[in-house]
Amino acid sequence: MTLTEKVLARASGKSHVNPGDNVWVNVDTLMTHDVCGPGTIGVFKREFGQTAKVWDRNRLVIIPDHYIFTADSMSNRNVDILREFAKEQQLPYFYDVIDDPEGHWKFDAGQGQLKKQYGSRYTGVCHTTLPWKGHTRPGEILFGTDSHTCMAGAFNQFATGIGNTDAGFILGTGKLLIKVPESMRFFLEGKLPAGVMAKDVILHVIGEIGFDGATYRAMQWEGPGVHSMSMDDRMTIANMAIEAGGKNGIFPCDDKTIDYVRERVAENGTKSDFDPVELDAAQSFIYDQRFDLSKLEPTVSCHPDPGNRKRAKELEHITLDRAYIGSCTGGKTSDFLAFAEVVKGKTVKIDTFGVPATTKVVQELKDTVWDGQTVWQILENSGVRLTENASCAACLGGPVDTFGRLNTPMKCISATNRNFPGRMGNKESQVFLASPYTVAASALNGHITDPREFIS
Repeated sequence: MTLTEKVLARASGKSHVNPGDNVWVNVDTLMTHDVCGPGTIGVFKREFGQTAKVWDRNRLVIIPDHYIFTADSMSNRNVDILREFAKEQQLPYFYDVIDDPEGHWKFDAGQGQLKKQYGSRYTGVCHTTLPWKGHTRPGEILFGTDSHTCMAGAFNQFATGIGNTDAGFILGTGKLLIKVPESMRFFLEGKLPAGVMAKDVILHVIGEIGFDGATYRAMQWEGPGVHSMSMDDRMTIANMAIEAGGKNGIFPCDDKTIDYVRERVAENGTKSDFDPVELDAAQSFIYDQRFDLSKLEPTVSCHPDPGNRKRAKELEHITLDRAYIGSCTGGKTSDFLAFAEVVKGKTVKIDTFGVPATTKVVQELKDTVWDGQTVWQILENSGVRLTENASCAACLGGPVDTFGRLNTPMKCISATNRNFPGRMGNKESQVFLASPYTVAASALNGHITDPREFIS
C-alpha cells in the first residue's frame, strides 16, 4: 500500500484498503478557524443538540487566523462565537486573540496595522500553528475546515480539508466516511541549486501536471531529494497539493520528522505517542515521475491559476506594483530569512508587505541578529512594511482594511499559494506566485526578476 492507503487502513481498522474504497476513519485531530468555525458549530448544535458535547475536547483545535485584524464587525463577532464555544466545551486548544475569556474581540483601527494587537495565547495562521504547537504527528488523521490543511502531510499524516457539515459530524462522532484516493508519486533526486527553493519545486510540478492534475489524488513525495529538505521545505510542498487539485500530500517519516515532532509535543504537552507509516517496497501509483532538483530554476506561476508556470527569467518584462511575503506557505521564519538574504543593505522599489505566519515567527525575526542588526530591522530598513499581527491577512483578500489587500487593479508578486482572480482582493488584479527569493529580487527591481541576479 501507499503511505496514504496505510494511514487510512489503520484509521479504519482494516488490514488493507484500495483506491476507491469508502471507509469510516477514526479522526485524530479536527481543526477549525474563525471563517468556518461558527458554521461548523452551528451544524453540530443543530444535529446533535444545543447541549451536546464534542466527541473529544483534547482532539479539537480552534485557531482564529483569517479575518482577525480588521474593523469589520462580523469578522470580530466570529472570534467571539469561537470563544463562547471553547468556554462551553472547556476546550484546552483554543488559541484566542485576547486573554479575557469573558471579553469580546474588537480590532482597534486607530492603532494601525503594524503594532501588536493580540494576547498571550494568540498564535497566527492555523497550518503553521498546528506543527508549532504539537498537533501534527506521523501516521495520524487530521481534518481541517480549510483547503490548505494538506500542509500537515509533511509530517507523514493524512491531512485534508473538509466542509462545515463534515466537520460538524466529526464534532459529534469523531468519525468520517472517506473515499480512498489514488496515489501519485513524485520521486525527487539531486539537490536544489543556489537561488532555488522548495516553492519552486511545487510550482514546477503543478506546471507539469496542471492545476487539476491531481484531482482527488494523494501526492506522495519520495527520494533522496526529500530527505535533503528541511521540514519547512516539506510543509511548503505539501501545502500546495490542493493547488493541483490533490486530496492530500504526504511525505515519508525520517529522523528530521521525528526530531521536529518530539520537540514540539514535549514543549507543548500534547499527545506524545505516534506510529509512523513506512514505505512499502511494492506500491501502486496512477502516476510515477522522477524530478531532478538540480535542474530546476526559479519559477513563477502566472495569472490566472497556479498551473500557468514560467521561469522567472522569462518574465522580466513584467513590471509590478506590489510584493508580498506571508501566509502558511510563505510566511515561515525560513521564508523571511531567505527574503532578508536578498534585500539586506538594499531598498525595495515597490510597495512590499510582510506578514509573519505566526507570533513565533515575529519573535524569531526580532531575535535573529546579522551583523549587528536583527532580521526584523534589516527588513524594515529595506523598506518592507512589516506587521507584528501574524495572520492570513491578504493571502485570501478579506475585508477592505486587511493589511496588504489588493484594493485596486494591480500586479503583485507573492510568496502565497493561490492566484485565481480575486484571491488577494480586486478581481482585476494579477497575482504571480513565487519563492521568497524571487519575491525579494522582484521587489528590489520593480519587475519580475530571477533571484540568481542577487544570489551566487
